[in-house]
Amino acid sequence: MRLNKYLAHAGIASRRKCDDLITAGYVKVNGKKVTKLGTVIDEHTDEVHFKGRKVPFKEKYTYVVLNKPVAVVSTAMEQFKRPSVVDLVAIPERIYPVGRLDYETTGVLLLTNDGQLTNRLLHPKYKVLKEYRLLLDRKIRPVDLHKLQRGVMLEEQKTLPCVIEEMRIIENKSFLRMELREGRNRQIRKMFELFHYEVLELERISFAGITTKGLKRGEWRYLAANEISKLKERVSNGN
Repeated sequence: MRLNKYLAHAGIASRRKCDDLITAGYVKVNGKKVTKLGTVIDEHTDEVHFKGRKVPFKEKYTYVVLNKPVAVVSTAMEQFKRPSVVDLVAIPERIYPVGRLDYETTGVLLLTNDGQLTNRLLHPKYKVLKEYRLLLDRKIRPVDLHKLQRGVMLEEQKTLPCVIEEMRIIENKSFLRMELREGRNRQIRKMFELFHYEVLELERISFAGITTKGLKRGEWRYLAANEISKLKERVSNGN
C-alpha cells in the first residue's frame, strides 16, 4: 500500500495533504524518516509513525456480490471499451473482481478492495468451492461424463476430480450442475470442448458459499458481516 493511502485510511488527512506531510519529514517507517512520494509499505508488517505517534493500520474494505449479466467483461480496465462489471457497481470505492467470469458467463461475481482475501480465495491451496449450472448443445454421453468427473488433461495439467450431475434433458440437450475447486481460464468450456460439446449457457450460482439469491441480472449488494466472516474462515483453515 502507498504510504499516503495508509495515512489517509488512518484519518491523518487527505492523500494529497498526506503527501505534503511526508515531504515535510513528519513521517517515519520502521524508525526511519521517509520523504519520498510514492513510497510503498507493507501495511501488515511495517510500523508507521506520524509526529512521533504510532499510526495503527485501519482496514477499511468493501465487499460486494454482483449477479453478472452476459456481454460484460470481468476486468476493471478493458482495452476494447466494452462494459465492465465495475461499471455496474456504482460506488465511490475502487473495487476489483475476485477472479473472472468470461464475457458470456453469468452469475456470482465477488468484488472487493481486500487484496489479501482476494489472493487467498483464488489460491489453489484453498480449493475454494464454486458451483455452476450449464446447458450443452446436445445430450452428454455417460462415458464422457465419467471421464470429466475424474479429471482430464487440460493444457498439460490434469484437472481436479469434480462433481458433475445431469439435472435434466431440455430438447435433447443436457442441463448440468457442476462443482469445481479450481479456476483456470475458461476451464469449464475447455473441458467440454475436449469431448466436442459446446457450452451454450453457463451460470455460476455459488462462490465459496456466496449466492445471488434475490438479485436480478446486473444487480448487486454488499456482503453481510456474517458472509464476510465465513469467507475469511474458509481461507484461514483451507475448508
